[in-house]
Amino acid sequence: MIQSFEPLVFEDTQILILGSIPGEKSLQQFEYYANKNNSFWKILFTLFNTEYSENYTDKINLLKMNKIGLWDTVFSCERVGSSDSSIKNVKVNSIADLCSNFQNIKYIAFNGKSAEAFFRKYIGDIPNITFLSLPSTSPANAQMNFETKLNNWKKLTIFFAI
Repeated sequence: MIQSFEPLVFEDTQILILGSIPGEKSLQQFEYYANKNNSFWKILFTLFNTEYSENYTDKINLLKMNKIGLWDTVFSCERVGSSDSSIKNVKVNSIADLCSNFQNIKYIAFNGKSAEAFFRKYIGDIPNITFLSLPSTSPANAQMNFETKLNNWKKLTIFFAI
């Protein structure tokens, strides 16, 4: 049985990005999106026109400066390797409670179809939240190259204009 991390949110977080559940490398390093082949951090640094850094504190600061939080749809599950397709015995996180406790959260962006599918199946909806589906930044999403993922993730910037 594996478990997700605590939510990474700040008092002024407005956008919550939900993954499914951390992969093996993230679990080993206790860091969101620790797999160097996952394009999540490179995409965010690029979106905010900020020089990329491998330093996890710099990554967290990028989130904080841009009012973005991270969490996962799945609280715990059984999984072989890091593949979302092998996830079973799912328990989900209390995302509605998090949004209630952090009332500045107005937007949820799903990092991939699995995160959204688990959310829709087990949670459904949260009133007064706008949702955005984005392609997975995982290296398992190999049919999309970095540029294609980045272009899709540019949709996230609509939340910054509001």
